[in-house]
Amino acid sequence: MFVGEQPGDMEDRQGRPFVGPAGRMLDKALAEASIPREEVYVTNAVKHFKFIQRGKQRMHQRPVIRQVISCKPWLQAELGIIRPKMVVCLGATAAQSMLSRNVQVTKERGKFFDGDSGILVFITIHPSAIYHIRDENERREEYRHFVADMKLVYRRLHSLERVRTR
Repeated sequence: MFVGEQPGDMEDRQGRPFVGPAGRMLDKALAEASIPREEVYVTNAVKHFKFIQRGKQRMHQRPVIRQVISCKPWLQAELGIIRPKMVVCLGATAAQSMLSRNVQVTKERGKFFDGDSGILVFITIHPSAIYHIRDENERREEYRHFVADMKLVYRRLHSLERVRTR
């Protein structure tokens, strides 16, 4: 299960998570890490799109803690239904919701934690962060790091499956 921050403009309009540019970036990284997208459940910690209207554009705004807390029952319901082996937190808001504490992605990226309800939690960046890097070489390097994170998730998932089948 992958948890992002909140829907973006395209996700809000289509009513599905990760269908915009960040979703395409996630799909590409999953494919490179051999994680079948159809076997992944994707959702968001906050269920509504918080934005400021600028002309015709709706510009993303980061959700506040009150919104993360208010939406947590829906995320917990999804966890109860899906029962994932692991939750991959895409960004600080998702990690904060899953671990019930402030998380600095720069310090905790690439690490596994025991989350609420004993679910294994992995922290990485939100794929949209890659788009915000202006330097093309740095953007490529960050994308490679993101793919490496997905490969780490893949290896850990397969090690969990081997343990369960013994």
